[in-house]
Amino acid sequence: MLRTDPNIIITGTPGVGKTTHCRELADKTGLHHLDINEVVKKHNIGETSNDPDDPNTKIVDEDRLLDCIENELEEGGQIVDWHACDLFPPSMIDLVCVVRCDNKLLYDRLKQRNYDEKKLQENMDCEIMEVLLEEAREAYEAEMVVELKSETTEDMDGNVRRVEAWIKQWKKDHGKEGEVAAQSEAGKKDEDDPMFLHG
Repeated sequence: MLRTDPNIIITGTPGVGKTTHCRELADKTGLHHLDINEVVKKHNIGETSNDPDDPNTKIVDEDRLLDCIENELEEGGQIVDWHACDLFPPSMIDLVCVVRCDNKLLYDRLKQRNYDEKKLQENMDCEIMEVLLEEAREAYEAEMVVELKSETTEDMDGNVRRVEAWIKQWKKDHGKEGEVAAQSEAGKKDEDDPMFLHG
């Protein structure tokens, strides 16, 4: 079945603002905010970590997670909100947004969340080393991955507008009304696509 709405992953280190982006995008576009943390809780698929320093950490069974959300991804129109992205099949994903922010600002945000020093440092290292950005680039085609700066309200508003415009273009190119056009464009390279998100 041809999806008539795209699936978008919004990922990033805790504290960068990915959930806020997801909520804003869902509100503006009508797509569904698929909060993976909520899925994990609902289906009880997170096992408690053996790490005595961080007993609240949950180890997620990725196969069971994918089973739980497979139907939603097949239908399309999902804004996937999680701190990882490489487990989602590329055939079901249309855009990956990696939300980033300044390290000092991130440190302050995590401090406000009362992260202990070990957890705070792990997340800071993850951001500094661009772990999630590299993970996205390794798992998906380069043209599917975009980096979004999220340091101010203006940044977030601009990001939401850009992704909104991308969604409109995607629907035009891939929606039901564009099915014939999409088939005729099958031989065209992605880099020829006029979508401007990577500008």
